[in-house]
This record gives sequence, structure tokens and C-alpha cells, in this order.
Amino acid sequence: MSKKKKKEQQSESAATTENAAAEAAAVEVAEDSAESGGTQPAATPPEDQQAEIDAMKDRLLRLQADFDNYRKRMIREKEETFQMANEALMEEILPVLDHMEMAMNAAGQQQVPDAFLDGVKLVMGQLMQVLKKFGLTPIDAEGLLFDPHQHEAISHLKSETVPDHHVIAQTRRGYSLRNKVLRAAQVVVSDGPQEPPADEPQEEPASQEENGQ
Repeated sequence: MSKKKKKEQQSESAATTENAAAEAAAVEVAEDSAESGGTQPAATPPEDQQAEIDAMKDRLLRLQADFDNYRKRMIREKEETFQMANEALMEEILPVLDHMEMAMNAAGQQQVPDAFLDGVKLVMGQLMQVLKKFGLTPIDAEGLLFDPHQHEAISHLKSETVPDHHVIAQTRRGYSLRNKVLRAAQVVVSDGPQEPPADEPQEEPASQEENGQ
């Protein structure tokens, strides 16, 4: 075989090898394209994007509203818990205040040194100032119009000086806690002045006929 034919055969063999490699590469690309779906995904239309944005905004607004309602509810429950705890404590303190007030009244009627009585009044005033910071307020009813929401009538008396349905005397002080009546004041209520006795019927004078008899 001549050198010329040998070169031609080598050239044909190389060309055949290149064609086979190209065909294999084309097949591989086709297979990869088929596995990946063949084409790129289509872009989302602008209308759909805007609808999705609006939906997300709506969800965000709803979440913000829910969180705001939750925050307000927690604040309200905290205040209610605090108020209930204060109310229970104040109810336990009220009898102590009653006893201190009765002790001061009794000391004023007895031969107690003024310095001692002034000291007790000072302590009582300091205690009331502390309780006032937490919302406790005394209810003084003497001389006022009877109020069934704040006063508890324990008796009724006739009075020449106190108008009808007014408080003559207060037997136990009442208290309110943050504008809520914690304990009504026990009072004596006036029924007004005593009614004058009815005039006795006068006997009619005897007739002349009866006198003649």
C-alpha cells in the first residue's frame, strides 16, 4: 500500500471519529434538555405578580391587626389581675383601719396624753396616704343625701335638724377602690321631723233641749 492511500485512510478514520464524537455530544445535550423539561420556565405575567403582592399585603395587615388585638388583651388582663390583687389586699386591711379609727375615738374620750394621740393620728394619716396611691378612697356620708350605691342604711330616725333621706350619722366608714365601691358606709338615715299629733276631736256643745232636761 502506498503512503498516499495510507494517509487518506487515516484522514477518513479521524473524520469518522470526530463525527461520532459530535453525534454523541448532540445526543447527550438532547438527553439533558429532555430531563430538564426541554425549555426554560415561562415568566410570571405582571398581573399575577401584582395579585400575589396584594395577597401578601393583606396577610401582613391581618397579622398586624391580630398582634395589636393580642397586645391590648394582654394589657387589659394584666390590669384586671393587678386590680383583683389590690382589691383582695384592701379588703383585708379595712378591718385594721376600722380598729385604728375606733381606738382614736376612744382615746379622745379618755385621759390619753395629747402627744400619744397625735402620734397615732400621724401614723394613720401616713397609712391612708400610702393606700390612696393604690386607689383606696374613704367614703364620708354624714350630712349627705342617702345614696343606696354608696351607703348602707342600718336604721331610720326622726330628726328636727337633718332633712328627710339625709344621713344623720355614720357608724362605719365606707371605702372605694378606683371609683368602685369596695365597702358601703353604714349610716343612720333621717325620716324628717316628727309629725305633730293630730288634734283631738272636740265635743259638740249640748243642745238647749238637752240642757232643759
